[in-house]
Amino acid sequence: MTPMPATAAVRVRRAELSDLDDLVALEEQSFAGDRLSRAQYRRHLDSETAQVLVASANHRYFLGTAVVFFRKGSGVARLYSIATRAEARGKGVGSALIEAAEHAARRKRRRALRLEVRTDNHAAIRLYERLGYARIGRYASYYEDGADAWRYEKALA
Repeated sequence: MTPMPATAAVRVRRAELSDLDDLVALEEQSFAGDRLSRAQYRRHLDSETAQVLVASANHRYFLGTAVVFFRKGSGVARLYSIATRAEARGKGVGSALIEAAEHAARRKRRRALRLEVRTDNHAAIRLYERLGYARIGRYASYYEDGADAWRYEKALA
């Protein structure tokens, strides 16, 4: 695949079954541990309590994904996972995915969107803070490899 042009428009849509191979491949490229399995992605594609989003440019060029959970009875949605292809980072893909996740949460009448991020993932932390997320907590040894996580939340209008 050719690199994403800096001017390509990022389009976010709900993932479909035909995206499964791309979703799993990006998951494996992006995370050493704490990965979603093929079976988990498959389950989330058909779930009423989850939404899998994909970002693309130039039609089918797969750039990234986000998974949002909507627990029944909760006013808070959770951005469970977000990943972008290495060559697409810094080009608006993460922002587009987060904005789409916020939109999905609003449509499901959630008052806030929460997420966890590794304390050493400075690029993601800068992105979340730039988009209006506030740090609300810390989890020790949150990740499979023992890394700590920050918890962030943004109120949705």
